Order: sequence, then structure tokens, then C-alpha cells
Amino acid sequence: MNDTAPIPNVPEFTVSEISGAVKRTLETEFGRIRVRGEITELKRYPSGHIYFSLKDEGSKIAGVVWKFSVPRLGLVPENGTEVIATGKISAYGERSSYQLIVERMEYAGAGALLARIEALRAKLTGEGLFAAERKQALPVLPQVIGVVTSLQGAVIQDIRTTVLRRFPRQILIWPVPVQGEGAAARIAAAIAGFDAIAPGGPIPRPDVLIVARGGGSLEDLMAFNDEAVVRAAAACRIPLISAVGHETDTTLIDFAADRRAPTPTAAAELAVPARVELAADLQQKAARLLGGLGRMLGEMRLRLQRAERGLPDLPSLLGTARQRLDDRSGRLVRALPNLLAARRTALLRAERGLPDPQAIVAARRNAAALVGERLRSALRHASAGRAAAAARVMLRLSPAPLQGHMREARARLEGLAARLDSVSYMKVLERGFVLVTDAKGEALSSAGAVKPGATVRLRFADGEVRATAQGKAEGRQASLPL
Repeated sequence: MNDTAPIPNVPEFTVSEISGAVKRTLETEFGRIRVRGEITELKRYPSGHIYFSLKDEGSKIAGVVWKFSVPRLGLVPENGTEVIATGKISAYGERSSYQLIVERMEYAGAGALLARIEALRAKLTGEGLFAAERKQALPVLPQVIGVVTSLQGAVIQDIRTTVLRRFPRQILIWPVPVQGEGAAARIAAAIAGFDAIAPGGPIPRPDVLIVARGGGSLEDLMAFNDEAVVRAAAACRIPLISAVGHETDTTLIDFAADRRAPTPTAAAELAVPARVELAADLQQKAARLLGGLGRMLGEMRLRLQRAERGLPDLPSLLGTARQRLDDRSGRLVRALPNLLAARRTALLRAERGLPDPQAIVAARRNAAALVGERLRSALRHASAGRAAAAARVMLRLSPAPLQGHMREARARLEGLAARLDSVSYMKVLERGFVLVTDAKGEALSSAGAVKPGATVRLRFADGEVRATAQGKAEGRQASLPL
């Protein structure tokens, strides 16, 4: 009996060997593949790598985009977007899992692209970027036209030819790629660059901007559906014309632009007018203006003739007025001597009716002398009678009663004098009051009677002062500054 254990025929591997073999098998068997699925579990790391998963109805596979592949990815991955990812299958040994190393992405068919475009359109519409009140009017005749397009292709040639044919203008071209990786960022930067040109600088600022490219599939036009391009077009302060694709193609920049042209040639026709049409329109307006002026002059001439027929005969009116003036002048010359003669006659007639002044004076003098004589005679008789009566009174009265009568008369006289002195206005003036009179000496008892600028007299106890009034004061009393 042999006690040694049998050696199995199954080979033995390490974990690393198994992981390496699986990785090599996956990379060898599958190589470069395209996988269709919906993006989920998207994560962007600070290192710049993007990790996500692709799933369909039954399975899910992990995916990664390395940092150096992100700029060339072709779109911005988002959760819920159905894409076709191009890359290779590889394994991650530390977790015993396999994953898809993605180098490019594209939307999975037109349906996914349209759904994404519609979602972005609804978002920007809600922000008001497509509102009609934001649209700017195009200039009638721009001096400089800015064009954002590719230098390859017939687009720029069509624009140049159309502008030269209609009305030659200066054209500034900002060349950009119109599809592929980085096209959207370059187009947005070109629009912002044109808008940032300062007026009056070394580079002329465009008066109108054209963003154009030729026709293509929906995938080819996706750069003009990019959010950055649409926002740049909406924020541009220069009137912008979008001419992307053919007449049936519609992109989001068409909604944000101030005008949409179906083709690049139509955009150039919108940007500049046709010189021939302008000249013809100018000639037509000039002819209409001359015709209108002619009709207006004819109507004015006719109205003047009608007014002329209604006017009176001016020479006849002037002759009548001259004759009337001569008549009035002659009458005026004769009227003054006649008036003086009439007044002299009336004066002489009045003089003859007056009495003789010397006779009147003599009569009055005689009458006055007679009255004077009578008066002197009467005074002589009255004086003699009063003297006799006084002598009789003196004889009847003794000295004592006469002195009593004199004292009573003196006392009564002193009382009357005291009463008169108490009511005298001089005593009032001595107590500090002032008597105000106007220039004529009339007493002024109210402030309203004094007018501004009037001369008043201020009577004090010791004299009089003149003053000029300035008007009624703000308070209840009037002030009269000296």
C-alpha cells in the first residue's frame, strides 16, 4: 500500500495569473468594439477621468474614459443618454471585473439626438433666450460684416460673391471647424470674440454677424445645437444671422439668432441690400417727390390767383386815401385860425359884459369907510357906559368881598388848568409814548394806515423826528425804524 497522495493533473495558477489571462483574452478576442447602451452612474473625478456604466434591458457593463480621451470624446456624457461607445474591453484585476475603455461616443441614432435637442430647447425657452423681444434689428447698410464659418468649402465663397454682387462691403472672417471635436467651443469663442471687439479699435467691429455652414446630417450639425453656442448667440450684442444647413435643416442657433436664413447665400442677401434695387427705389422716390412738388406748386399758384381776384384795386384805394389825407390836411390848416378867431370874439363879448373894476373898488371903499365911522362912534359910547358902571360897582363893593371873589376865581382857574394839564398829550409823551403823524400832520392811529416807504413824523416830549416806514412787521405791532 502506497501512503503518498496522488498528484492531480489540474494545473495550478495564481490569482494574478488568472486575472492577466482573462485580461489578455478579452483584449485579444474582442479588440476594438462599439457598444450601445444608456449611460448611468456617471461620476467625474478630480483627476479628470470619467467613470460610468452602460446598460440595456438585461445587462450592465462598466466603462471608463481616461483624462486624455475626454477632449476627443465627441459629446458630453450625461446620465440617461443613449449612446454608442467605441473602445476596447479590458479587465481590472484588483476587483476581478471587466470594463469598457471608451475612446469616442456618439448619440445612438436620430431619435436620441432629437430628444436631447428638444430637451435643451425647452430648457433655453424657459430661460427666455428665444424670446422675440430679445431680437435686434439688422442694419440697413452695414460697413463691416463678420462671418463665422470654415475656410474649406463653398460657404465663404458664396457669401463673398453675394456681398460683392449686391453691395461690396468689408468682410471679416473668423475661421472655425463646423463639425467634429471641439467645433462647438470654437464657434462659441468666435461669436464672443467678435462681440468683444471695441468700436474704433485697430480691428473694425462688425455691424452684422453671419454664422454659416453647409448642409449635412443631424450628427454633422450638432455643433450648432450645443448649449454654449446657443448661449453665445443669444448674448451677442451684434445683430446675428444664422445660416446653418439647407432650408429644411433647423438648429437651436436659429432660435437664438436675430434672423434665420435658409442658406448662406440668403444670409448674405439679408445682410446687405442690392445696390441696383436701392438705386431704382431712389429714382422712383425722386420722381414721386418731383411730381408731388410740381402738383403742390400748381395748387399754390392756383390758390394765389384766386386770392388775387378777390383783392380790391390797390391803386384806387391808395388814391382815395391820398385824397382824403389832403382834404383833412387842408381842413386842419384852416381849423386852427378859425378856432382862435372864435375864441377871441367870445372873449371880447365877455369883456364887454363885465363891470368897471375901478368903480367897484371905489364903491366898496366908500362903504367900508362908512361902516368904520359907525363902529368908532359905537365904541366911544360903549366905553363911556362901561366906565360909569364899573365906578358904581367899586363904590358899592368893599375891599374884603372883592378879594374873596378874586380868590375863588383864582382857585377855579387853577383847577381848570390842572384838569387841562392832566388830559394834555404832552404829559403822555413825557411818559415815553410817541405821537405818530403823516407828512401832512394828520395823526396815524393804526399800522394799516402806514404804507411801506411813507414818511412819518415821530413827536417826542422834547422834539420831533422824521422816519420812513418799511412795512408791517410779522407780529401784532408795526415797527418804524429811525
